[in-house]
Amino acid sequence: MKELVVFIDSGDTLVDESTEVYENKDVVARAELFPGAAEALRCMKQAGYQVVLVADGLDRSFENVYRQHGLRDCFDGWVVSGTVGECKPSPLMFRTAMQAMGLTDRDRERIVMIGNNLERDIVGANRMGLHSILASYSPRYVMQPSCREQVPEYVAASPAEIPALVDMLDMQVKNRKILEAR
Repeated sequence: MKELVVFIDSGDTLVDESTEVYENKDVVARAELFPGAAEALRCMKQAGYQVVLVADGLDRSFENVYRQHGLRDCFDGWVVSGTVGECKPSPLMFRTAMQAMGLTDRDRERIVMIGNNLERDIVGANRMGLHSILASYSPRYVMQPSCREQVPEYVAASPAEIPALVDMLDMQVKNRKILEAR
């Protein structure tokens, strides 16, 4: 088991929102992933990371898309704004994800949030004291921080870069733990 716990967004982080097909005005029936996103998700899961979906939207949309791609079981936890009742950057989204994984405030340094939205994913993670990785390959969102709170700790230029960044962060967390034990 890895030390680092991965919280990850969905739309325009794993799923290319421009490909979404709706079954009604609110529920996504199917969508395509960004090239390399399925492989990145599987790679993290196979490496032993706990992966938690932390996304804004409706549960049924995410169920449809991740079942379509055979990836539903890559997630150890599933926290969706439609169920929680608030959207990121609300601390409730992150606290709910932490509680779902049995994590406490002491575990914050062991959590990374990966997402494409500076205002929601990065600000939310930074305010909570979590690590943050910006998925900068999304073509639909601003990628230039407008304030300090929007500055990500790391940037992934493609889904293929995510597993290596996660591995590096996991090593840093382990090394800090070793130093603290001395």
